Amino acid sequence: MFNNDLSGFISSVLTLVIAFTIHEFAHAWVADSFGDSTPRINGRLTLNPLAHLDPIGSLMLLFAGFGWAKPVPVNPYTLRERSPSALMWVALAGPLSNFLLAIMASLPFQLSLFTGTESYAGPLWTILPTPIEFAIIFIYLNLVLGIFNLIPLTPLDGDKVAAYFLPDSWNRALDKIRPYGPMILVVLFMVGPSLGVDIFGWMIRKPAEFLIKLLIG
Repeated sequence: MFNNDLSGFISSVLTLVIAFTIHEFAHAWVADSFGDSTPRINGRLTLNPLAHLDPIGSLMLLFAGFGWAKPVPVNPYTLRERSPSALMWVALAGPLSNFLLAIMASLPFQLSLFTGTESYAGPLWTILPTPIEFAIIFIYLNLVLGIFNLIPLTPLDGDKVAAYFLPDSWNRALDKIRPYGPMILVVLFMVGPSLGVDIFGWMIRKPAEFLIKLLIG
């Protein structure tokens, strides 16, 4: 798919910086729209990546090819006073922004603007991704981020989305599990593969591959 590993790395880093920034801005914008000024006060109602990138997550992004951003602080009590569904919409805004980015990046494919032969002849440009390479990585990683964040485990967005739709009895039961959410995620996605259980592939990679085929054909 790529000219070399460096071009794929460059595409991944650029994609994740954009995806993280838009994802966190979407949280902040929806919270602000519901009357919660917490994101604005904390300087998160901005598209400046520096306001959203986490130092350790950014280092992981550079050296491991994957990282994380700083969570947007919100006041759940203010949000619930405005609307019972406000916190759910704030949480859902992040994954939806990633899906929207993937759809927007697929438009050149839908409009047949890519021929599949784009390349750069100069030796300097061989380390950079072609437009079609970057677009494919951009679409795929945004789909992965969107699907991953919908997993109903703390600290992912899916936990708050699920909490809104689940009955109170289920939420009380899940309250006992929520403190262990990060540990469960580590076991599922890091320990699982070493035991021959590809949870990432089943829950995220396969759905992302199915969706990217729908988007780019």
